[in-house]
Amino acid sequence: MSATLPVHDILPHLLSSLRDRNSAVLVAPPGAGKTTAVAPALLNEPWCTGQVLLLSPRRLAARAAAERIAELMGGVPGGVVGYATRMDSRQSAATRLLVLTEGIFVRRIQDDPELAGVSAVLFDEVHERSLDSDFGLALALDAQAALRPDLRIVPMSATLDGARFAALLDDAPVLESEGRIQPLELRHIGRAAEKWIEDEMAGAVRRALAEEADGDLLAFLPGVAEIERTAERLEGIGVELHRLHGSLDPAAQRAAIRPSREGKRKVILATSIAETSLTIDGVRIVIDSGLARRPRYDRAAGVTRLVTERASQAAATQRAGRAARQRPGVAYRLWEAAATAGMPPFDPPEILESDLSSLLLDCALWGVSDPASLRWLDPPPRPALDEARKRLTVLEALDEDGRITPHGKALARLPVEPRIGHMLVRAGELGLAEVAAEIAVLLGERGIGGQDVDLSQRRLRWRRESGKRADAAKAMARRWAKLVASGHKAAAGEHDAGLCLALAFPDRVAKRRSADGAEWTSVGGRGFRLDPLSPLAREEWLAVGEVQGSAAGARILSAAPISETEVLRLFSARLKEHRTVRFRAATGGIEALRERRLGAVRLTSGSDDRPDPDAVVAALLDGVRQGGLDLLPWSDAARSLRMRAGFAGVEALSDTALLATLEDWLAPLLAGKRRLSDIDRSQLSGVLEGIIGWDGKQQLDRLAPPAFQSPAGSSHEIDYTAEGGPRVELRVQALFGLAEHPVVGSERIPLVLSLTSPAGRPIQTTRDLPGFWAGSWSAVAKEMRGRYPRHPWPDDPAGAAATLRTKRADARAKP
Repeated sequence: MSATLPVHDILPHLLSSLRDRNSAVLVAPPGAGKTTAVAPALLNEPWCTGQVLLLSPRRLAARAAAERIAELMGGVPGGVVGYATRMDSRQSAATRLLVLTEGIFVRRIQDDPELAGVSAVLFDEVHERSLDSDFGLALALDAQAALRPDLRIVPMSATLDGARFAALLDDAPVLESEGRIQPLELRHIGRAAEKWIEDEMAGAVRRALAEEADGDLLAFLPGVAEIERTAERLEGIGVELHRLHGSLDPAAQRAAIRPSREGKRKVILATSIAETSLTIDGVRIVIDSGLARRPRYDRAAGVTRLVTERASQAAATQRAGRAARQRPGVAYRLWEAAATAGMPPFDPPEILESDLSSLLLDCALWGVSDPASLRWLDPPPRPALDEARKRLTVLEALDEDGRITPHGKALARLPVEPRIGHMLVRAGELGLAEVAAEIAVLLGERGIGGQDVDLSQRRLRWRRESGKRADAAKAMARRWAKLVASGHKAAAGEHDAGLCLALAFPDRVAKRRSADGAEWTSVGGRGFRLDPLSPLAREEWLAVGEVQGSAAGARILSAAPISETEVLRLFSARLKEHRTVRFRAATGGIEALRERRLGAVRLTSGSDDRPDPDAVVAALLDGVRQGGLDLLPWSDAARSLRMRAGFAGVEALSDTALLATLEDWLAPLLAGKRRLSDIDRSQLSGVLEGIIGWDGKQQLDRLAPPAFQSPAGSSHEIDYTAEGGPRVELRVQALFGLAEHPVVGSERIPLVLSLTSPAGRPIQTTRDLPGFWAGSWSAVAKEMRGRYPRHPWPDDPAGAAATLRTKRADARAKP
């Protein structure tokens, strides 16, 4: 192997540290050679009698690292150096250095907690903080502490927070490599925000090729779709054009990272897969879009979705560093220099933003009911763990006490997430193991079988495909099917794909809601959207696999048809009958319905002729709460009583008090009723009087009496509902001898006095009787003497005797 790598300068210190301790932390910049040089250096150490495991964050990086190390050691993958990924493996009994992805390592240590035959585990690029990396490190530390004190553990990264990792590893030594420093020029060329990123990237590629006379070019784009559209815009530019992303087959990936066989300049359009671990020979120009597409778990929606967002500053540094790994380079950035400070410093650890169902299940399999008891750089958030525990309980993977069940153990041993594992196991019991395994692969491997939303069609196309990636995916599906096969195979059915998908995502089984098939309602209550031009839009039911977007109207990315008969058979235990009673304001009564539901999906509905009496009363009460007390059939007496209570300050009959106590006074009146108008009005009045009681009635009569007693001894009903305030109408003669204006209510409100002549004709309205006597009375009296001469019209009415009789009648009445 070459001895010119910068990391060789600190290898003696690393080897010395690992002879004395079982852990060390290595920080080495890009291009220092840590990925290819450190693991081989351990093989000849006295303590290294078994395998060295080198963990890589991505399949492409794992395979490329193994091939490069094997080449440097004079061999080929599968000999002393091997690799293992989910879709590909090259190893043998002679393999001592195994490069594997982090997920494969988690499965291996779960199967063998002692890691028998393993001497060291190296975690490469741990700064990426993937969930599998964090969990794998936690398990390795747990195994080291309890079972394997001789196991060496070495986290490695270019941008590592060495102090935090050292503390996690019991104050392990931190070794730093200076790295190979090559000149790197940064050119911030910006981009027009209103233009498509593909147009801006294509323009930047042409500019860079014109400005830089030599060297290959690596361009970073957020996803496969942007890569393809950029490639279309670059056709015919006279260079060798390559794509580089995880969906490509291994041959295409190798061609992208190896030098051109024809000696042409290369342009490589890549996702963030090319940020770390890989040295791509010949690259000295990088163009960075500044964008990244990352999985983000939407807890409200219960789904993980891909989100395009700004790349972090750390990612931008890693990307630019690709240009100066082997010689001086230049990095073009499609943003202004000042915008770098606004980019997030680092990518957040996956453990803080992910669905933790797999993590919690794996912890339970490990024998740890509370993941917080393991050693984490960042402990998993409690709300995310609680949500994962609920989901695993529904999947029957955990019991009510949080312990793993036999079914959960079966799921945990499968190399897939719990939902998919549940589908595989249950489908295997139905004789559909092969179908379920193929659906599982299609959900995990984008691009296989095309991009059709209909997974059943993708599955059929994939079966006709050939090529290394398609064949590797088929081999993986066969392996998974064997893991869950029950010994019998069901006859092929039209909706097998949908049935399997429904097992994985029972809450996403959806029924068409609109005639054009654009709107769907799922069992879990979420609304889905589908392109109405899709053939699936004609189906009545869909089993939905992947969705993207907001919780209220997520777009369906993958689904398969399923019949209602199959849905009902599959989820018969979850069917529930709902009987609902609701108030209808238009009729003042109730509407009773009986529905059969699967979750939020209504299957059948109709009128309920025998609604629950308590539900009827509750609906009528709710109608009054929403519509107000005016909906009740109050009599005039009851309305007057409530009005008087307001003036008298008797709060018990106020809207607020009555609404707060509806169950106490109104509910008994609603027994057997289906409309508010059926209530007996007299009962309402009696209830009101009962509410205020004897003391309240006395207060009411004192402060707001139903009638006004005049000085002449006559009684006159007070209209408390009159506009302008409480009003009483009476002959003016009945008020003779009254020097003060009469008042009502706790606030002593003047009565509005409508004064009439002996014939009952209006002569005056006043709120100030003394003022009337002293003012306009003289004119009124003069007129009245002319009209009604037989009646007394004193000059001083306040001092006269009240009377409703004529002067002659008064005289006869006197003794």
